[in-house]
Amino acid sequence: MAEVSIPVKYVNIRLSAHATEDTAKVERAFWNLFPDNKPTEISLNLNSTRGHYGNPITLFETQIEDPDLIKAFIERLADNLSEPDKIALGKDSRLIIEKRNLYLRLDKQALFNGRLKLCKADPIRIRIHFKEKKEKVIELCRNLGLML
Repeated sequence: MAEVSIPVKYVNIRLSAHATEDTAKVERAFWNLFPDNKPTEISLNLNSTRGHYGNPITLFETQIEDPDLIKAFIERLADNLSEPDKIALGKDSRLIIEKRNLYLRLDKQALFNGRLKLCKADPIRIRIHFKEKKEKVIELCRNLGLML
């Protein structure tokens, strides 16, 4: 059986830790995105900034370009998103796909506890950049098991 190629060029992941949050717990939530829990090939960039009212915020960001890591990441998403979340992604596909990008927002607290769940407020933001044109992205997402 031939190795299946994932038609993704890169995955960008961003999240923030507000002053009221434990940055170590937020970072742990980030690493829970991966099946190996902390792949050494991924570097997580941290930046400090200030919020609207001057409150400190730590921004975490990485971009994954390694095909094996991308494959493991996509498979983790496909295996762990609930059926209702996949249905919601399918229904909202026109809203969450722009150009060659699929935009996902995952619940930080759920991810800290090892569960992948969609959310809207204070999410972990994921941008999956596909190699194919926008017209093919929905079909590719369905084939990869990311949406129903």
